[in-house]
Amino acid sequence: MKIFAINPGSTGMKAALYEDLEMLWSESVAYSQEEIDRCKGSPEKEELFRFTNSVEILKKHGNGVSELSAVVGRGGLLRPISGGAWIINEEMAADLRSCRYGRHASNFGGLIAKRISEEAGSIPAFIVDPVSVDEFTPLVCVDEMSEVAHVSGMPNLPKRSVFHALNQKAVAYKVAQKMGKHIDQCRFIVAHMGGGVTVGAHCEGKVIDVNNGLGGYGPMSLERAGTVHAWDLIDLCFSGTYSRKEIERMVVGEAGVAAHIGSRDFRKIVERIHSGDVKAKLIVDALAYQIAAEIGSRAVNLYGKVDAVILTGGLANSAYLCDLIRDRVSWISEVICVPGEDELRALVEGAYKVLSGEEEAHVYEKE
Repeated sequence: MKIFAINPGSTGMKAALYEDLEMLWSESVAYSQEEIDRCKGSPEKEELFRFTNSVEILKKHGNGVSELSAVVGRGGLLRPISGGAWIINEEMAADLRSCRYGRHASNFGGLIAKRISEEAGSIPAFIVDPVSVDEFTPLVCVDEMSEVAHVSGMPNLPKRSVFHALNQKAVAYKVAQKMGKHIDQCRFIVAHMGGGVTVGAHCEGKVIDVNNGLGGYGPMSLERAGTVHAWDLIDLCFSGTYSRKEIERMVVGEAGVAAHIGSRDFRKIVERIHSGDVKAKLIVDALAYQIAAEIGSRAVNLYGKVDAVILTGGLANSAYLCDLIRDRVSWISEVICVPGEDELRALVEGAYKVLSGEEEAHVYEKE
């Protein structure tokens, strides 16, 4: 079975073709500023451009949509749903296209996959573990109603589960395998550290609590603010100085480490620290401090019974950062670094489980 996987980002696209679970090729494409500007303000143009680009990537490698058995895209912002593979139907496509639950580059993953499916004669099309996975449900392992995790101090603003579900779940599964355990036997804390930072409490295969890493709360990251003082933010919003777009960029995109020291290149930031840059050291220390504090919160979610703390994502390539975090959280459990992310493979594995009959795909319905 040939499975085509696509993972759209804000400024590019990652794609790969697999024969069953063996990768035939993969490619990462960066869009030019001209291409980005051409689609600016028109989601319809951007969807068509990204679809056309995906088909061109296939053709470049000598493949066509007609030889595909299935297509799988990184899922976007949808209503709260459980983990696993989901069939991309009209209801899902409508919610992704309308951005009913928010705008995110991964919204295009499901839309492109559906278009390719139709082009190929209605082959199976899936998303797997989208960012809106919400498993804050009653669980035996915590012996309480995990609905409590949804409650905030404002009834009309409940906590939302928006996180790096795909990579977190894939990494947790791999660590469980290395331990010789089934994922249903494990309790992990998984911290995905990249452009955004999300820290999840994984209990018996379910993520029972996690911070909202997309303009929500939790640690700051390379370019996101994380938790800020609400009252001060309200003052900024109503100061008359900033537009809504400017405030949004202060929270996501031009916040976090980048706002403090003017760089998103973590390797260069660490080099600055080793060269004696006191400000860079302070900000990275604060980043590690905040991530460690969030990990500590997840330990509470799991009643202190944790098989491992797992650090993953692009920033887990930094031994400097991992060591700072390890120094603060090693009392909780063993700390395991799994650098980088393999989201394309995780997408394919999710689709393959359905195609091989190991699991059943979920069917999306509107709220």
